[in-house]
Amino acid sequence: MEPGMIMEMPQEYKAARLPRPLRIDGNWDKPFWKKIEPLVIDRHMGDAPVHRPRTLARLAWDDQALYIIFRVEDRYVRAVAKNYHDPVCRDSCVEFFFTPGLDLGVSYFNLEINCGGTLLFRWNPEGKAPVPVAARDCDLIQIGRTLPKIIDPEIEDPMNWSIEFRLPFAVVEKYCPDARKPENDILWKANFYKCADGSSHPHWLTWSFVDHPTPRFHMPKSFGFLRF
Repeated sequence: MEPGMIMEMPQEYKAARLPRPLRIDGNWDKPFWKKIEPLVIDRHMGDAPVHRPRTLARLAWDDQALYIIFRVEDRYVRAVAKNYHDPVCRDSCVEFFFTPGLDLGVSYFNLEINCGGTLLFRWNPEGKAPVPVAARDCDLIQIGRTLPKIIDPEIEDPMNWSIEFRLPFAVVEKYCPDARKPENDILWKANFYKCADGSSHPHWLTWSFVDHPTPRFHMPKSFGFLRF
């Protein structure tokens, strides 16, 4: 922490209960989503970026799945990753890191999706090597996007884009059998990120404050809280 910097308290966000499943199409303005207050991903890591895209997210859940939608007001947009577990963080990318419960130590999942809808998803058990989520399980995660899969060269002009996904709890429980399935007032730990490491204007933005002098998202001790 830099001298004189005040340590921030972890963020907390309450996910909305869905009355019925949502269609996954990347539409930020669906009637249900418009009722939900978004969280804001606006804390930077490292030096203050020249390009600081306004990034919002909304969350909801039902008995079967977690639903998340991101909206980004962006420039210098690129997407070249094509396959599961390609380095999507180098593209214009949004990320959801989470620990599905409060009694799992510093184990966590990292779920990363570039603006073209390409997914990287890993389980990181405490003290063990990361486990990539198998392609057959990634296939169960519905993803909606508003941009083409591939954007190369990058687009410098201002644009808005969205990524929406439905994450079945069964996929989470397969890799973390001790996961707490959401119900009223259950807490998970989580953080949300926006990055574009390989773009002409890289940036590393977080929702909950991360106490580290250089960009580093894999910091479960800095996660905030999701309340269901």
